[in-house]
Amino acid sequence: MRLSEFWRLVTDEFGDAPGRHLAATLSLTQLGSKTADQALADGEDPKAVWVEICRVKEIPESRHLGRDLPLRTDRWDG
Repeated sequence: MRLSEFWRLVTDEFGDAPGRHLAATLSLTQLGSKTADQALADGEDPKAVWVEICRVKEIPESRHLGRDLPLRTDRWDG
């Protein structure tokens, strides 16, 4: 998982400002009690951080991959 995808999932689930606050303050016990920000800064895989956030916040597994995005139909087939 890319870092951009991690932040998209956080924003989709919690909102932009609340998600950023959660990443800065929520202690993730399975990641050494680091916050998401600390774990990412230490090189932890963004997917592992996201999975741990989901576990701690009891996010249903059906939402672990984020919301369904519509297919883009405006692409040039050139």
